[in-house]
Amino acid sequence: MLHRSLFACSLVLVCSSSAVADDVKLLPPDRPIAQVIDHYVGLGLKDAKVQAAPLADDAALIRRLTLDLVGRIPTVAETTAYLAAAPDKKATLVDRLMASSGFVRHQAQEFLTFLAVQEVSRKAPKKNPLHDYLLAAFAEKKSWDRIFRELMLPDENDARMQGAGEFLKSRVKDQTRLTIDVSIAFFGVNVSCAQCHDHPHVPAWTQDHFYGMKAFLARTVDNGGFLAEKDFGVVKYIPNKGQEKVAPVMFLTGKTVADPGMKEPTSAEKRKEQERLDPAKKAKKPAAPPSFSLRAKLVETALEPGQHNYFARALVNRLWHRFFGRGLVTPLDQMHEGNPPSHPDLLAWLARDLETHGYDLRRLIKGLVLSDAYARASRWESDAYPQERLFALAQVRALTPMQMAVSLKLATTDPDTLSRDPQGSAEFEARMEALEKNATRLAGSFPQPGDNFQVSVSEAMLFANNEGLLKDLLEGPGTLVAKLLQLPEPEQRAALAVQTVLSRPARPEEIQAIADYLRRRAERAESACQQIVWALLTSAEFRFNH
Repeated sequence: MLHRSLFACSLVLVCSSSAVADDVKLLPPDRPIAQVIDHYVGLGLKDAKVQAAPLADDAALIRRLTLDLVGRIPTVAETTAYLAAAPDKKATLVDRLMASSGFVRHQAQEFLTFLAVQEVSRKAPKKNPLHDYLLAAFAEKKSWDRIFRELMLPDENDARMQGAGEFLKSRVKDQTRLTIDVSIAFFGVNVSCAQCHDHPHVPAWTQDHFYGMKAFLARTVDNGGFLAEKDFGVVKYIPNKGQEKVAPVMFLTGKTVADPGMKEPTSAEKRKEQERLDPAKKAKKPAAPPSFSLRAKLVETALEPGQHNYFARALVNRLWHRFFGRGLVTPLDQMHEGNPPSHPDLLAWLARDLETHGYDLRRLIKGLVLSDAYARASRWESDAYPQERLFALAQVRALTPMQMAVSLKLATTDPDTLSRDPQGSAEFEARMEALEKNATRLAGSFPQPGDNFQVSVSEAMLFANNEGLLKDLLEGPGTLVAKLLQLPEPEQRAALAVQTVLSRPARPEEIQAIADYLRRRAERAESACQQIVWALLTSAEFRFNH
């Protein structure tokens, strides 16, 4: 994987001369998403003369899909049912998972994490008003363009929309950070380098691109805990060469916006503006909107249709990265002409499809996970390991904090308890939600994984020394250990332990090795079962999505 430091000063531009495919050359728009993915990825493999890895086995695939779609490992009952199901079981499973409340909760958590953008934390994102908004948005199946509009133009008079304002409010006192984070989150563009100088390697980028984006946002202010926008104001900067200048209001494509407030306000205009803002601040309520909103113009400009749509491309690339372990453009905020997509036609087709179908997130996610490219095995059996950009095999991905915590709780619960309610039933979903809530505190013990993830020393120490965690997961009624102790034969205990924790049938040699260990420690049966479960939980196979 490419390191972010290699592109620390790169801006992003998807230029028609390099990374934007000619729409005429793309596959027809009526093709299924999964079919298009496999076509373009297959072309890349053919050109590179690389034979793709075979498809993952059923046990690996249900684990991968369940982690990716609802944020947890599957239960023993889910795995058993899937292994015995009909040939069309993959599509049926995807439909069931995406129809569940667990899908809503997991997508809200994933989007909350990426909307934090520059925040670096070892802990899982805490629940906040933005999380509440995202939960409601995904439950209502809101499109990505609508979510974007509500995040950028939140109606704080509407109690249901108050959480949407958190994205801007958490950044509004730092206009530079606000500009950078909006550009990264919604357009896949890191404009930070252009604060100081024109881009040295991408001639199209100048300081006007940074300050032009900042101009859209610079009038946004905190007005007594509510967002407000001023009627007047300009952004000025000093170029590398020359005198101070006023930045144009300019989007990333170079399109400028005419603005009647592009001037220093007169004394009378300042008074009028304060008369609009001060009473609302005193009354602790949102102020009336400005006569001309630059933030609204940013939304309007960003959503203009066309194949130069930064908005669609950024979201496609981000979701591809989440489900495939690597973006079509890597790093995610570096989509410039010197860093073209691995599959430019695929990125262009998916962006066009997303835009054409009203930015339907569920449609895009379903298409991604139904492709054969997503379903490949993660093990490479040949000698020459292929370039990651070819997607010849599945990338191994570290579990997120919530995935890890919820899966730990689920893997150490008596599987009979989890199989009492039918899959997909209201009772089953309620049980999964309760388990997630119970895991929230534990999630704070794990880092949010990035590229080139390595298990940290603190995580290793957590599993080595935390007696409270061991007691919580391995002791008492209702645990997997308690269930194992009810089984008469060591081989039965071995098979159930592997199936429950690793979400797959145990191999004969595993059953033999574990059973031999249990027999040697028959006089300390509970401790021996705890050690087996603990060893499985701390394995690389459990820690990663593979």
